Amino acid sequence: MTNDELIAKAAAVVRSRQNGDYIIGDVGCALLTDKGNVYLGVCIDTSSSMGFCAEHNAIGAMITAGESKIKKIVAIWKDKNDDAYVLSPCGRCREFMRQIDKDNLETEVILDESKSAPLKELLPYHDWFKKI
Repeated sequence: MTNDELIAKAAAVVRSRQNGDYIIGDVGCALLTDKGNVYLGVCIDTSSSMGFCAEHNAIGAMITAGESKIKKIVAIWKDKNDDAYVLSPCGRCREFMRQIDKDNLETEVILDESKSAPLKELLPYHDWFKKI
């Protein structure tokens, strides 16, 4: 699957709506596993840290299906004009991917139509414990 195809899948699930002070579904995520399956998710922004990122939602669907290794991942945000933008995963999402499976440090994180980087480059110094 090409980066453009994965970007299109992430953009297709973005259906932003306002619920009081909360915005639901304004970021979509698509991930491709090492087995070739695609999982999708959207963000849910709520108060008191109860919401979650689109990447968490897609990863949850992947884990529910019995997989853990992410080959590629992308998140897309759409503005009020329906223009789409690729988002780099936040630090929490980067760490979440790493903790799900150590091999996910090799995940290709799509940063725009023509640029990507392995998760390990976006999450430097990921080994927490070093004997001194």
